[in-house]
Amino acid sequence: MNEHEQYMADFMTVFKTLDRWGPGSDVDSLRALTALPIAPQKIIDIGCGKGFSTLLLARETDADITAVDNEQSALDDLAHKLADTQLDRRVTLQCASMTALPNEKSTFDLIWSEAAAYIMGFSKALLEWKPLLNDTGYMVISDLVWLTDSPGQAVTEFWSQEYPDMVTVSTRLRHIANAGLTLIDHFTISDQAWHDYYIPLKQRIKQLKPTMSDSTALADIEREISVYENYLGEFGYEMFIMKK
Repeated sequence: MNEHEQYMADFMTVFKTLDRWGPGSDVDSLRALTALPIAPQKIIDIGCGKGFSTLLLARETDADITAVDNEQSALDDLAHKLADTQLDRRVTLQCASMTALPNEKSTFDLIWSEAAAYIMGFSKALLEWKPLLNDTGYMVISDLVWLTDSPGQAVTEFWSQEYPDMVTVSTRLRHIANAGLTLIDHFTISDQAWHDYYIPLKQRIKQLKPTMSDSTALADIEREISVYENYLGEFGYEMFIMKK
């Protein structure tokens, strides 16, 4: 196993027992859903992970939903949850990369993606996913942004390595306009959404540290937790609701 493979194996060891793979909450997701002026009938949830947003969309709408992630184990976990709640009949699971989605153009009236678009870059995601929407479709995408024009040096250095494309909300609004999309609403997700993600993650790191003390992945996650604990408020996730 080479260095990269070991890193990814350690990373998955950390996250495989955790329910949330990124910050988020049902309250924030529902706020975004209710901001839409339509009742969506065909939804694609891109980068769904273990499916918190997928399950909410299945509960709160009558739509047919395609849930996409490139990690099969996450989709397997979601499949069990859907079966347990009898929501599986309206949800199709799709193991695919968000950068090469096999879905046909003009298929969906809602694209949903929470805490995932950063993987390919927000602006690129807008442009590449937009053709999947029908003529009156919508997007709901959350993205990590600066909430201040003058963040501290330590947090700037950290995110310049982890997410070089990170910009302010005002810059993201320009990117939305440049992509030919109309902004409907936007808001910063709650602190509770971060706590629900990081508290179990911190506990998991503590559990694994005695047997994985040399893991680079664990060290990187610990640094991220430290940044969250010391600088949340200078950065955050912004939820953007857009119309084609």
